[in-house]
Amino acid sequence: MKGSKMGVNEKETQSIVLFALFLTATFQVCFSDAQQLHNNMKIHTKSPNRFGSSLVFPVQGDVYRTGSFYVTMNIGNPPRPYFLDIDTGSNLTWVQCAAAPGANLLKAPNSPYKPNNNVVFCNDHLCTFVDQPTNYPCKAPTDQCDYEVEYVDYGSSLGVLVRDSFPFKFTNGSVYRPTLAFGCGYDQEFSGPFPPPYVDGVLGLANGKSSLMSQLHNLGLTQNVIGHCFSGQGGGFLFFGDDLIPSGIVWTPMLPSSLNHYLSGPVDLLFGGKNLVAKGLNVVFDSGSTYTYLNSQAYQATLYKVKSELTGKPLKAVKDGSLPVCWKGAKPFKSIDAVQNYFSTLVLSFTNANNVRFILPPHNYLVITSHGNVCFGILDGAEAKLGNLNVIGDISLLDKLVVYDNERQMIGWAPSNCNRLPKS
Repeated sequence: MKGSKMGVNEKETQSIVLFALFLTATFQVCFSDAQQLHNNMKIHTKSPNRFGSSLVFPVQGDVYRTGSFYVTMNIGNPPRPYFLDIDTGSNLTWVQCAAAPGANLLKAPNSPYKPNNNVVFCNDHLCTFVDQPTNYPCKAPTDQCDYEVEYVDYGSSLGVLVRDSFPFKFTNGSVYRPTLAFGCGYDQEFSGPFPPPYVDGVLGLANGKSSLMSQLHNLGLTQNVIGHCFSGQGGGFLFFGDDLIPSGIVWTPMLPSSLNHYLSGPVDLLFGGKNLVAKGLNVVFDSGSTYTYLNSQAYQATLYKVKSELTGKPLKAVKDGSLPVCWKGAKPFKSIDAVQNYFSTLVLSFTNANNVRFILPPHNYLVITSHGNVCFGILDGAEAKLGNLNVIGDISLLDKLVVYDNERQMIGWAPSNCNRLPKS
């Protein structure tokens, strides 16, 4: 579900048919975090210490061809692979689920997940941290915990919360199979201008209690720190934990967010590193968004600067696909390198931190299309119903290691070679 894929609170009232899972009513077990760690995992470890290690996942996908980055997560016993779209803009992880005949599923690379008497009930503490369907809230403690996630790119997932095992091998050699809660999505909808990613579900990595990262942290398995590095050539890596953070990271504080977004600011937007375009912006770092979004005023001011700079240059406006602003040259362009001299660097200057800048050279906001045209990869947030929210999406995150340190409430980044997996 690309575009800008952040979970929102506002839900339109709609008629929804809830599929009933065929569940055993007696399957209701409540463990404390410590009991879950002891009873629900097969453990082979070199170090039993809490927060002793990290997890590293190879990333696949790219911005230019598929519009998404994803990791492979193995779920269940025996474990089965699922491709999950990496989304730091939403909390809940979910996979497409064959919960009942007639499930409304999107085209996906792997077979849907099959639940097996592993529902989460409404009296489970995690149920209070998911958005429940407006017309079908929990009415009794033993009701199944239904969820509904709506995304601002006109996508949604409706389903039920379940628990299953996730086999993980940590960087210190430990192997765990924690039992984690996630969404079993049996009704997916999508009607946005951009095609949905070809994945099995979403890996929600915002800082909500329902995220897999928060659950792993509560089990004492790793620090609540997330890092990702997306290569402009495609691929990259994702990590959980704090022992893979290199030197050279610049940091800025997180701001409080009711939706658990990775929000920071205020930011001044500079054109060419000098000319002030907009000031006092708050920005969300959202790996679930292919493109970057600015509020309407900042967007129009930035686009005006870009177009003004192209006066007299051998580029002409052209329509090309879903992106609204594109240009063509005398002949098709093969890469950003062919046009980067026509465009200036954009800079996000964080005014709450000393000399902290997020640099956007042309390849972090331009796209070369299959027709050889160059398009503006920054979009008007008002058209995506984002209001005054500003979103830093995948295109602007390329070739940077970005770290979300929920322990210290800081966001950091540094230029990086994302083609190499980090070593512990």
